[in-house]
Amino acid sequence: MKRGFTLVEIMIVVAIIALLAAIAIPNLLRQRITANESAAQATLRTISTAFETYAAAHDGQYPTDVATQLIDVTPPYLNENYFTKCTAAAPCSGYAYDAGTPAVTGYTITGRPTSCTTSGTKSFTVTTGGVLATDGTCTAAS
Repeated sequence: MKRGFTLVEIMIVVAIIALLAAIAIPNLLRQRITANESAAQATLRTISTAFETYAAAHDGQYPTDVATQLIDVTPPYLNENYFTKCTAAAPCSGYAYDAGTPAVTGYTITGRPTSCTTSGTKSFTVTTGGVLATDGTCTAAS
């Protein structure tokens, strides 16, 4: 007599696996989005700290050129240029960063997710003085 699984038993196992996947996958995606948002906030704090440290060492004047004033100095204020490394085409943890045009009097830096459904659900901004804010909505980087 041959022993094996019947078609009904195999279908029950497949149904159980599908049910477990349906429960687990949305939770994993939510955790990924939360991790991306936390990483974006940490990156913005790092960039802001570099700007503020530079200003403290230069009589309150903020850098206007990230590459030459924050990165290409010894020791560097920032170890990498997030504005050229983390773009919409090549995001870092799902986020792209933009400094606009930094001025001697201050800065505004934004972090935007590349997709409002899979990368993050919030856009973040850090301004002069290290004030980190979110408007609670998502504006995808383009």
